[in-house]
Amino acid sequence: MEFLYIVIAAVLIFDFINGFHDSANSIATVVSTKVLSPFAAVLLAAFFNFIAFLVFPLSVATTIGKGIVDPDVINLQVIFAGLIAAITWNLLTWWWGFPSSSSHTLVGGLVGAAVAKAGFGSVIASGVWKIVAFIFISPVVGMVMSFFISAIVLYIFRNFSPFKVDKYFRRFQLLSASAFSLGHGGNDAQKSMGIIWVALIVTGHATTDSEIGLWIVLSCHSAIALGTLFGGWRIVKTMGQKITKLKPFEGFCAETAGAVTLFGATALGVPVSTTHTITGAIIGAGARKGVSAVKWGVTTNIFWAWILTIPVSAVISGVVYFIITHLF
Repeated sequence: MEFLYIVIAAVLIFDFINGFHDSANSIATVVSTKVLSPFAAVLLAAFFNFIAFLVFPLSVATTIGKGIVDPDVINLQVIFAGLIAAITWNLLTWWWGFPSSSSHTLVGGLVGAAVAKAGFGSVIASGVWKIVAFIFISPVVGMVMSFFISAIVLYIFRNFSPFKVDKYFRRFQLLSASAFSLGHGGNDAQKSMGIIWVALIVTGHATTDSEIGLWIVLSCHSAIALGTLFGGWRIVKTMGQKITKLKPFEGFCAETAGAVTLFGATALGVPVSTTHTITGAIIGAGARKGVSAVKWGVTTNIFWAWILTIPVSAVISGVVYFIITHLF
């Protein structure tokens, strides 16, 4: 029973780190365009992270709980090893300033520990491949949508002075940033809910037919919201300044494209990366000005961080699992 409490605590720590690691996704554009101060931006993001449970069904939590690893293989040691790997990779990429995916590091952690315990047959390949596919799909969708939204906005406001465009979109960006933060909370907090739910199932405190308890929902949303309040300024700098320079209307277009992509993925129950989504959207908004407007060297480094996240997390998790099982 004590180990269950430790695992739940580790889930909430991961959720907290997810919040400050991925807060850059929600606030980088609104801070870099100077529409909001950093503190006001994180307050806005944290609020909408928290209330997301009132909007979205818990379909992503179900995918994490049932769709990645054979439920019969999962025990508390597998879950704990996966969480330690996810926390480790999140902290490393935060320190390096790379906007990697908290979602994918959690998936990699679970897969690595399951393989260490029961071999590759324990992995539900279709579920993992769906998530891997969205490593490429979500940023491309975000990029294409952002590019076309930018083009439409420019056409609609073609006769407005730059001063008026800037004035209007400083207000509009508050709406788009709020929408993206809502999507972030709706997709990311559910991943932690799914892990706690599985931990309760394997210890006999819940069944696969049980609904996810309100205390799980509230604790996960609270943890991610608190994490967001602490910000992730290293990654904010990369997202908001190093990829491309954004004006308020471009920030609005990127956030709107990212929010629409997240809303759709969450409705489908796909645990996508908010990091990948907003990165693609920022690139799309910048690329509208020309290929040279995007700093492709920075995006190449980010892309490699995306590719490495699942396998590196899996290796770390496998090592942690062997250490846990041999020492305890």
